Amino acid sequence: MRLSRRQFVSGATLGSAALAAGSLLRPAHGANREVNLYTSRHYGTDEKLYELFKEKTGITVNWLEGIADELVQRIRSEGSNSPADILMTVDAARLWRAQNEGLFQPIQSETLSKNIPESLRDPEGYWFGLTKRARVIMYNKDKVDPKELSTYEDLANPKWRGKVLTRSSNHVYSQSLTASIILAHGISEAEKWARGLVANFARPPEGGDTDQIKAVAAGVGDVALSNTYYLPRLIKSDKPEDRAVAEKIGVFFPNQQDRGTHVNISGAGILKTAPNKEAAIQFLEFLSGPEAQAIFAQSNNEYPVLPGAEIDSVVASLGTFKEDTINAASIGRVTPDALRVMDRAGWR
Repeated sequence: MRLSRRQFVSGATLGSAALAAGSLLRPAHGANREVNLYTSRHYGTDEKLYELFKEKTGITVNWLEGIADELVQRIRSEGSNSPADILMTVDAARLWRAQNEGLFQPIQSETLSKNIPESLRDPEGYWFGLTKRARVIMYNKDKVDPKELSTYEDLANPKWRGKVLTRSSNHVYSQSLTASIILAHGISEAEKWARGLVANFARPPEGGDTDQIKAVAAGVGDVALSNTYYLPRLIKSDKPEDRAVAEKIGVFFPNQQDRGTHVNISGAGILKTAPNKEAAIQFLEFLSGPEAQAIFAQSNNEYPVLPGAEIDSVVASLGTFKEDTINAASIGRVTPDALRVMDRAGWR
């Protein structure tokens, strides 16, 4: 468990009503005006949102940062005595797992339903996507003509032998992408794809997305699977060597002629044992609104889930794209199958 940002104090449920669609945020009433957040997002920029929410509502956000699996284990261990109201984490697969373990309660909110597209939230209201990252093909501009690129499926073509870089099968990003292939083509075809992709690896999977981008720039491989928001970090870096890496990299959005590019989400659900449920609903509604969505996008190089919200100029420079609108909950449900497919294919 990483360092706690605030020490939680357990209290009674707040008495304020949830926001109606389009209404202004208002302070909660009750003995405690707080919401307790367990989050695996590790960005200091999120703290701006917590402070802004307090300014608008009078509700204090207490938060604890940690690794997603450790936070889930902590919630299970705390049981009905947990002070946590919300679990926030990255990727639909992790949100689905928490839901499958019975940690979340369903929430009905006109505001959340209005602000968040149906594909980016659980159909029954157990969790809601709050930001997006597109999983794209990043390529070495000196070695690859983008006209050679087309789909995720094409990366299994032997023409890419020894040229593909990606994370390990242990990472949820790889699992979710494979799950999307299963949903598009079925398990048998997905396994053929995974075997072809593994045969094209430039090296055994290692490191995170930034490591894949740097390896492409260094010529270890020609193309890499990566989430979009890692490249703007390098573009904006104070380090000349990071900016030099970014200059060598092009971005390609796969599957634009069919289902669209796969997106990962970060999102949150309200825990079944939440002591401050109504305040927690207000907080999620606030995070889905225009002001918070712009801060997410501008501060952390992510795409907003709210249609029409302003995005960062560097992120915008990567281009517009059609995204895969398969429901994120379906991705989560298929992840166990994706793990088996990757294991059989030798994706380590």
